[in-house]
Amino acid sequence: MTNNLNKHTEGYRIMKKYLTLSDGTTFEGLAFGDHNALAAGEVVFNTGMTGYQEAITDPSYTNQLLTFTYPLIGTYGIFKNQNQSSQSTCQAVLVRHLENEIGDANLSLDAWLKDLHIPGMSNLDTRALTKHIRQHGTLKAIIANEPLTVADFNTLYPTLSTELSKKPQLQHQTYLALHADYHVVVIDFGIKQGIISELLAANCDVTVLPYTTSLAEIKQAHPDGILISNGPDDPSVYTDYLPLIQQLEACYPVAGICLGHQLLALANGAKTYQLPFGHRGLNHPVKLLTSNHTIMTSQNHGYAVDPASLKDTDLVVTAVEGDDHTIEGLAMQHMPVISVQFHPEANPGPLDATNFFHQFKQLMHKEVKLHA
Repeated sequence: MTNNLNKHTEGYRIMKKYLTLSDGTTFEGLAFGDHNALAAGEVVFNTGMTGYQEAITDPSYTNQLLTFTYPLIGTYGIFKNQNQSSQSTCQAVLVRHLENEIGDANLSLDAWLKDLHIPGMSNLDTRALTKHIRQHGTLKAIIANEPLTVADFNTLYPTLSTELSKKPQLQHQTYLALHADYHVVVIDFGIKQGIISELLAANCDVTVLPYTTSLAEIKQAHPDGILISNGPDDPSVYTDYLPLIQQLEACYPVAGICLGHQLLALANGAKTYQLPFGHRGLNHPVKLLTSNHTIMTSQNHGYAVDPASLKDTDLVVTAVEGDDHTIEGLAMQHMPVISVQFHPEANPGPLDATNFFHQFKQLMHKEVKLHA
């Protein structure tokens, strides 16, 4: 422990930080990353043993305090070309033991977070924190230089969470495949770069447009298909954009991933609800109902589609989670629309689910052939 502590604090003064949850529970740890930064948001946990860089740059973690349950984080440093977005919009990174290895980007996790102005806490009892979240559900939290009373928390949180709030940097960009068969327009709510890479690998040109883009502008791009991306927040905050999704369904084959899956469900009459503590990790089993096969998937979501709300819709369930049986896939019976709650692009995680992109490509092929 002494050697680890010396390694962590070499060149730095030891500085304590305190994580206070909205129910008054407090955890103590040591500062790393940006020592001067505060944080306020939902505290969530990720069970992956690797992939911390990809998770920290995943826009779906926007404004969340990201806890890693695996006890050793930072063991391979930071690598070039691993980021899933151009910036990190999580509020903080929480770990048990911090390692300061250097990756090929010549950065340790500590130094990288310092450059990003993101606070971290190490020497934190992440096991106790995770058990607390599993028992009480996802909670709001503040990282500060001293523990807070419940009264202080309730006074500070509304102002602090507003002042520190971040937003994903939405793209307006085109990516060209080496040998393109189709052109996909991605509606960007906070897309991961891995999704774009998988579409390119499937021989699709990709144009990424912000979710505020009009139907007319999307049509001007002449897509063969539309993909609704992942992103942060409760899907109900995007209800103003459900009419656009409905219009797109009437014109093109549509696929949705994670938040995009939830928004497609809402646009077609279903409802969503908040999970007690979400699915965030790299080893979630999903049963594909059409083939009766089980695949391992990467997941990062705090909401799910309510199965009871599908009764009077055109939606059918195509996949379920192996542990809690929540909905993991949907399709429309009379329109070329498919979606998955998990992340088929992984980044990080297993590659069992990449066939989703080929299924989407098959939908585009059928529609293009139909209207040729």
